[in-house]
Amino acid sequence: MQIEEEEMRTHDPNFWEDQKAAEAQMKKVKDLKRWVEKYEAVHNAAQEVQLSFDFYKEELVTEADVDQAYEKAIALVEDLEMQNMLRAEEDKMSAVLKIVAGAGGTEAQDWAEMLFRMYQRWADRQGYKCEISNYQDGDEAGLKTATMKIEGDMAYGYLKSENGVHRLVRVSPYNAQGKRMTSFTSVFVVPLVDDSIEIEINPAGLSWDTFRSSGAGGQNVNKVESGVRLHYKFHNVLTDQDDEIVIENTETRDQPKNKENALRLLKSQLYDIELEKRRQETAKIEAGKKKIEWGSQIRSYVFDDRRVKDHRTDYQTSNVNAVMDGDIDGFIKAYLMQFGGGQ
Repeated sequence: MQIEEEEMRTHDPNFWEDQKAAEAQMKKVKDLKRWVEKYEAVHNAAQEVQLSFDFYKEELVTEADVDQAYEKAIALVEDLEMQNMLRAEEDKMSAVLKIVAGAGGTEAQDWAEMLFRMYQRWADRQGYKCEISNYQDGDEAGLKTATMKIEGDMAYGYLKSENGVHRLVRVSPYNAQGKRMTSFTSVFVVPLVDDSIEIEINPAGLSWDTFRSSGAGGQNVNKVESGVRLHYKFHNVLTDQDDEIVIENTETRDQPKNKENALRLLKSQLYDIELEKRRQETAKIEAGKKKIEWGSQIRSYVFDDRRVKDHRTDYQTSNVNAVMDGDIDGFIKAYLMQFGGGQ
């Protein structure tokens, strides 16, 4: 059995001498066990459906009991199918999610904050750890930009479906005439790298600024310059042009710690650029597959019509309140089942 073979390697007396290799091996064993556990859960649920049906014929259980067993089995099968769509190396990683309000002033900034809250609620539902790396208040309400680290198994695999422009249509509380307004906010998602991923950074391309920072909502004003702004100039392999990445981090009151966090976020962006290069090379070979580009409008939230629709999958729901409270699993599942295996 493959699990037994992989576990045997962890029993080597010198196993922990190379810590990175050891951690990678432990993760491999964990991933294999998770697949086996999920398969066994589906197998057991299928048997329960058969037993329930047999008992129903003997009038020992009700039709509702059979339906309940069937629904449980279907949910487990669909979960296993969705996991199968998350096969890429980066899918298993945590995620960095950045929200940037579009043009439109207060209305767009308010929309950005609503999305920020939506993803926080979603992370809470998944049991993921969510840390705010940077938060810039809007001029009157909402936010201009915010970055959060969402840490947990498969966080990036799920959240990559959120990459793109999110469109809001509503009667704006900020419009005196009560007119319907349209706002746009961009969401960028990249894998959060760890020490097992080797990313080369050219020290000559790095420079730093420091500044006084404040927490979300203008709280906890810092009297020292603990906030850091990283500038990294490099040659972008995607555009074949010189480029610059700017990252702000105000996560802690400790400037060295904020620098460390900013470097990790830089590595995450550079890693995502490398992944995108690979995706483009794959897309050339598999030209028939639909490609989802950053910056494309992916979803519309129409509050007055009680409708949220994803334009890539055509999945939609009328439960707008639930979506804004973080219930976006239906959108994630529809995306992964349609595009996951090819991303």
